[in-house]
Amino acid sequence: MKFLDIGEVVAQFGLSASTLRYYEEIGVIRSVARHGLRRQYEPQVLTQLSLISAGKAAGFSLEEIGAMFGPQGEPQLSREAMHNKAEELEAQIRRLSALARTVRHAAECQAENQLQCPKFRRLLRLATRREQHNRQSRKTTRAS
Repeated sequence: MKFLDIGEVVAQFGLSASTLRYYEEIGVIRSVARHGLRRQYEPQVLTQLSLISAGKAAGFSLEEIGAMFGPQGEPQLSREAMHNKAEELEAQIRRLSALARTVRHAAECQAENQLQCPKFRRLLRLATRREQHNRQSRKTTRAS
């Protein structure tokens, strides 16, 4: 099997060598050999790095991402965790969409002062109410 030199992984994936070393240090990837002082990786490391990147973008911590790999680095994705994260992301999308509508209305509102606009004030109240509800839900979830 042909291994990938750390420089090849950096070039192919676009991460810095220090990031790869950090990922290795915390156990989310592993090198399999050395060529001189340079770390060598199995080709599957590129798939692992793709999963790490996607997981980080989805809001998983590196610790959670590390738990998604088996002892040989093969993905072992928990369907329940994926389902829960998808629900969180969908809720975040709804919040951000509502916020985008509020900001867009503020930008396009014909009122001299947006705070005088009844629609803007209603959108602002709704966004604030949703955020307060979400904050309370997160507190309740953490306390459980």
